[in-house]
Amino acid sequence: MLWKIIGSAAAVLTMFSFIPQIIKIFKTKSVKDMSLLTLVQLSCGVSLWIAYGAHLKDAVIIIANGVTLLTLVILLILYYAYKGRNDEKSADYRD
Repeated sequence: MLWKIIGSAAAVLTMFSFIPQIIKIFKTKSVKDMSLLTLVQLSCGVSLWIAYGAHLKDAVIIIANGVTLLTLVILLILYYAYKGRNDEKSADYRD
């Protein structure tokens, strides 16, 4: 029972760990300090966890990593949506 609670707590913390970053990007409209490589690497790792969870038929692993992957996809979309804006702002400051 204790390990189910620990596993569930870990899953919840992991699932929602990128929400603060998503909120920050929405507020600042900037992805200047985001690393695309990190987002891609994490997305690949989480995808592998989903495959592993599917192999084990473990719903907690599948759901937790599925939600995490969804937040990473949102971050990737925001990265590409705001990346050009950062370049334009930088050009404005150089003038």
